[in-house]
Order: sequence, then structure tokens, then C-alpha cells
Amino acid sequence: MTAYGIAFGSNLGDRAANLRAGLERLLALLPDARLAACAGWYETEPVDCAPGTQAFLNSVAEIESGLSPAEVHACLQAVEQAMGRPRERAKNAPRSLDLDVLYAGHLVSDDPSLLLPHPRLHLRRFVLAPLAEIRPRLVLPGFERTIAEQLAALPDDPAAVRRLGDWGEVA
Repeated sequence: MTAYGIAFGSNLGDRAANLRAGLERLLALLPDARLAACAGWYETEPVDCAPGTQAFLNSVAEIESGLSPAEVHACLQAVEQAMGRPRERAKNAPRSLDLDVLYAGHLVSDDPSLLLPHPRLHLRRFVLAPLAEIRPRLVLPGFERTIAEQLAALPDDPAAVRRLGDWGEVA
């Protein structure tokens, strides 16, 4: 079994319902999956999006699966599409569900279709804050600092990402 860090995001429609449905669908698609941990929900104002774009609701879950990273990635794409996200879309377009593989155990991949660990996770507070909640001491391949240390080193305003609550608490 491999531990997969999965980022969840939504900024279209009922964001909380989208994240809940996304997790349920993902677990149903992964035949041997086990939910190991789930961070709380964080709200982030959109960056580089059209005016009036709704804020994002984000979280991170760690799921254990015996599937390969490519198979897990294909399941994530299938869930996104099932929830209305088109395969071809404009950059930073609003989305009902955005799923990303952040890491797959200690595997490293430079395959352009699935870079592992995710090449920008260390730059994104909306990813690091929830990830630090469930895996603060995790050191990913290619990094020297823990997730908590990377989060503390970010230069942006910590208030830009607000914790709203846990999966069952946010409406």
C-alpha cells in the first residue's frame, strides 16, 4: 500500500458538498483504498481568477492504496469529470472540484503527465496548511524541510488561508 496525499479544492456551487462528494466518489473508485487522514477545510480567496470568482474551499486527505500513481491519477480525473469539470478548460477557471496528487509515498516522477511530488505544493499555503495538519513532520523526496517548516517559511500572509472547520462541520 502506498500513502497518497490528495489535495481537494472547489470554488463553484456548493463547495462543501462538492468536496464531500468528491471524497466519497474517489474512495468508491479506488477498490482497496483506506482513508488514513483528513485535514480540516480552509478557505482561500481566488488568485489570478476572473472578478467575482467565489473563494476556494480546500483540504487534503491521505489515502492508502495499492494502485499505481497513474491509476490513482486517472481515478482523480474521472471523479473531476463526473462532477462536471471539463477535461479541457481555461486556466484558473472556476471548478466544482479540483483534485491533485501531492505525493505517492516516497516515489519521485518526472513524467509530465504526473509530476511527483507535486512541483508547486511547497509554494501554496492552501495546500501546506491542511497538509501540515495531518502530516507536519513529513519530508517529501527532494525536500530538506518538513511540511510544517515549509509552511512556516512561506512569505505570504498566513491570514490569506482561513481554517473553517472539519469535514462534518462546514455547510
